[in-house]
Amino acid sequence: MLIAAERGGAVLEEHIGDGDDVTIAAITAAELLVGELLATGRKRRAERSAFIAGLLATVPVEPYDLVVARAHADLLVHTRRTGTPRGAHDLLIAATAHAHRRTVVTAELAGFDGLPGVLVRHATTHD
Repeated sequence: MLIAAERGGAVLEEHIGDGDDVTIAAITAAELLVGELLATGRKRRAERSAFIAGLLATVPVEPYDLVVARAHADLLVHTRRTGTPRGAHDLLIAATAHAHRRTVVTAELAGFDGLPGVLVRHATTHD
């Protein structure tokens, strides 16, 4: 959702309420920073940089710690046993949410659907 919002394809306020306790996984911060570094053109890079700086100044980042590592291991075992592989970054996001009892807000359900203990809120984009 954050990448879609940065590109103008999603309005975060439509999916996240004023009372929601919002955080992001460390891997999400990394994904955003990669997008900034790969941006072409001075204007585009400045826009991405401003968006990311504002986001990271206001939204806490959940670290990948031992609690998240245990949740990650559980989810990896689940996907291997059920034969339902997921993207590595999606599993890190899901593990972070699971470990901290948070809800993943995403437009991409496939990466999170059916993972045990992972709460998911489907959000649409305007792309």
